[in-house]
Amino acid sequence: MTSQNPAADHLLPVDPQSGSPLDPRRQPGYYPGFSTLDQRAFWDAATRQTVMDRVEQVPAIRFFDGGEAATMQAICNRILPQDDRDPERRIPVLNYLDNRLYSGMSDGYRYEDMPADGDAFRLGIQAIDEISVHLHAKRFTELEMAQQEEVLETIHDAHPPAGGNIWKRMPVDRFWLLLVQDIAAAYYAHPWSWDEIGFGGPAYPRGYVRLENGKAEPWEKDEQRYEWEPPPGARSGGYRPVGGGRPHHAPPGQSGTH
Repeated sequence: MTSQNPAADHLLPVDPQSGSPLDPRRQPGYYPGFSTLDQRAFWDAATRQTVMDRVEQVPAIRFFDGGEAATMQAICNRILPQDDRDPERRIPVLNYLDNRLYSGMSDGYRYEDMPADGDAFRLGIQAIDEISVHLHAKRFTELEMAQQEEVLETIHDAHPPAGGNIWKRMPVDRFWLLLVQDIAAAYYAHPWSWDEIGFGGPAYPRGYVRLENGKAEPWEKDEQRYEWEPPPGARSGGYRPVGGGRPHHAPPGQSGTH
C-alpha cells in the first residue's frame, strides 16, 4: 500500500509459499486467543493497577520536541515494526521511551564514554538526520523505508558516513545498543506483547504450579506456529553482528561502566 508520504508506507511479512503479504492481526504471534489480562484477577491490587496503567494510562510525549518525536517514531517503526498489528493494537513504544527519559529513570549505570541517556538520544537523532541528508539529501522522516533501513544499518555496522562530530562525543556502537535496548524494553513491557509470546504476566502472588518437565500452566495456550518471511528487500531479513562483531562491542551491563 502507498501513501503521500513515502516514509509512512507499510511493509508486511509475507507468506513464504505465495509471497503474499500476511494481513495485520489484532494479536500477532503464535498464541492466538491468549490474553495476559485475563489473568488479572489472580494479581494483587498494586500489580493489577501497574499493568492496567500500561494499557489505559499512556503517558504523553514530554521529553522529545515535535521534530524529535517524529524522527524517533520513524526510528521505532524500523527497529521494531508493528505493521503486522491492527492499528488500534500497536504498542505506544515511543511514549514509554519518552517517559523514561523525561522521568530520569535509568539502569543505575552508564558507560564512561557515553553522555546521559537523554543527551545521547538527542545527539543520535541529530546524527541520523545528518546521515540521511548525506546519503539521500532528505531528513530521516522524509525517506522511503528502504532508505531509512539503510541509514540505520550504517549505525548498526558502526560505519556511519556522516555525523562525525557527534560520534566523537559518543561511540556509535554504544548508541546503537542503547537505542535497540530501549525500544525493545518499551515494547516487551506492554501486556499486548505478552499476549504475542504467551507470557502469563506477573507470577505474584499466584506463582507457578507446574515447574517440572516443561509442562504448561493451566492458563497457558499451546503454541501454534505459522510460517512467514520478512518483506521483500527488508534489510532485517539477515543477521550480522553489531559493528561487524568486533570484540569490544559488548552488550549493555558488561564492564566499562561507572
